[in-house]
Amino acid sequence: MSNEETTGETGTSESGKGRPTPKRKEAESARKQGISVPKDPKAARKAARDRDREARAKSRAGLMAGDPAFFPRRDAGPVKAQVRDYIDRRRTVGEFFVPFAFVVLLLGLVNNPTVQTTVVYVWTSVLLLVVLDTILVGILLGRSLRKDYPEKSDRKGAVSYGVLRALQLRRFRIPPPRIKAGGAPITPKIKKK
Repeated sequence: MSNEETTGETGTSESGKGRPTPKRKEAESARKQGISVPKDPKAARKAARDRDREARAKSRAGLMAGDPAFFPRRDAGPVKAQVRDYIDRRRTVGEFFVPFAFVVLLLGLVNNPTVQTTVVYVWTSVLLLVVLDTILVGILLGRSLRKDYPEKSDRKGAVSYGVLRALQLRRFRIPPPRIKAGGAPITPKIKKK
């Protein structure tokens, strides 16, 4: 069998990239031509700041839109996505802690011994509820993750990630929730241009 028969009538093989590998000098010069740096150091710094600002804005927009390509490493992966959905599906006492703490702070300024005593008891009760709810969320989340990801290395740090997310105000969670409290999916908001 001759070489022409194996490669076909055109003389080219079907596999391969279809072009020769560039020499190192050619690849470096092509890469350097793509970056246009001004000769003036001040202008170069300004151009670099502008590029960085645009990259951060693009990354932030992608993160807020829920695009997994823009997630930081701590939020990436199917385990973290399941944790976020599990936490966002339910209401927790921790997400109401900050607004409640603000109200308690204002009530603590009232110069009435009865009000101040009541505030101390209510504050202690709320702290206890937050701790108990956080422990319960951690236990239930861990049980759910063990069912879906039996390998311990797959779910490393996932429970603490979920507990911290449960303590955040829902509105300020990043990446934003994909599920409403109760389990209904959130329809993404499309910005009008």
